[in-house]
Amino acid sequence: MQKRRTERAIIVYICLAALLILCIRNFEQLIGWVANLWNVMFPLVLGMAMAYVLNIVLVRVERLYFPRSRSRIVAKTRRGVGIVISILLVFALFTLIARLVIPELGKAFGVIGRGIPVFLEQVSAWLEANGAFNISDYLNLETIDWKDLMDKALSVVRSGIGSVLSSTISVVGSVVGGVVNFFIGLIFGIYILAGKERLASQAKSILRAYLKEDTVKEICRVLVTANETFSSFIIGQCTEAVILGTLCTIGMLIFRFPYAPMIGAFIGVTALIPIVGAYIGAAVGAFMILTVAPLKALLFIVFIIVLQQMEGNLIYPKVVGSSIGLPGMWVLAAVTVGGGLLGIGGMLLGVPLAATFYKLLRDDVREKNERKDSRERQGTSGRMPSGNRERAGTQKGYAGRRGRGPGREGHPGKTEEKKTEKGRQE
Repeated sequence: MQKRRTERAIIVYICLAALLILCIRNFEQLIGWVANLWNVMFPLVLGMAMAYVLNIVLVRVERLYFPRSRSRIVAKTRRGVGIVISILLVFALFTLIARLVIPELGKAFGVIGRGIPVFLEQVSAWLEANGAFNISDYLNLETIDWKDLMDKALSVVRSGIGSVLSSTISVVGSVVGGVVNFFIGLIFGIYILAGKERLASQAKSILRAYLKEDTVKEICRVLVTANETFSSFIIGQCTEAVILGTLCTIGMLIFRFPYAPMIGAFIGVTALIPIVGAYIGAAVGAFMILTVAPLKALLFIVFIIVLQQMEGNLIYPKVVGSSIGLPGMWVLAAVTVGGGLLGIGGMLLGVPLAATFYKLLRDDVREKNERKDSRERQGTSGRMPSGNRERAGTQKGYAGRRGRGPGREGHPGKTEEKKTEKGRQE
């Protein structure tokens, strides 16, 4: 039996090694297959992501939908009404963001685009006035052949017309494909939400059929931890973004900083990125104010630092709580690594993934240490201390000597005395 298991394990390892070598030799084709598979599966993955976000709202809507009613009609319509209300609430939220935040963001980028040339001209004029830099020493406008430059520009434009048309067609195709994927994902997400209990039961039955019970419990524990972490992160970051954007706008209006609605909206959006998001928005806002009033830009930086500290230490812990329970050092590490790998999406996903791993590792380490401590306590209670063992050995030896001392039965001296006395009597 053992020999058969060993042969089977060897065959499995040989097959895995052969598969790994095959993947390495055909790595480019494998990447192409993975990309095609991702394009095919993307609407379904998008639907699962939408279902997860909508489920956060759905759970709370179902709690508020006649919670004490025992009517059959209420019980049957609770899920459908909850899904519809959740979709409407999320759609209303995104519509509000599109109507209020996106125009302000567009204005902000417009101000930045118009302010950069003005700022550069001011810097150049200041440098020339102080004798540090003179543009005429490096550029002679009289010697420039403007006709030749115009001919070259026209040739570039003619050659780029075809690429512009092709890129326009590809952009239109991408937009249409994105809309189709969105609606497919939305429908798929609605189906998931409608039968989420049945899907969870089926998935658990499949796991129990092919895996051990301990493995199934461990997988369920990991999934529950990940669900709690991701839902807390989404709720916490959205709440923090709203609070920070609102407080920033109100504070800028009170202190009469320019571009208050634009900068407040921009900081609210960038605050979705943990730790560094608000400071990125503050840097952009400070540059916008710098093009108009340099002194106010410095005051704005001080205002943002105070606001961020007040919001992070006083408001956010009371409104949201500890959220994901990940120390700040690891949050920064997760944002850095995730941003380097997947950009903004990596920044958003890196933190809850790192928090999930951190919680699982913390619980596992705590459990192992508790087991080790319990074993040590049991071993200590089962063994007698060395001092007690020495005292017990001394008492035992003393008791033995007392039992075999002079005048006692079984002692050699006692036997000889009896024999001598018997001989005398004879």
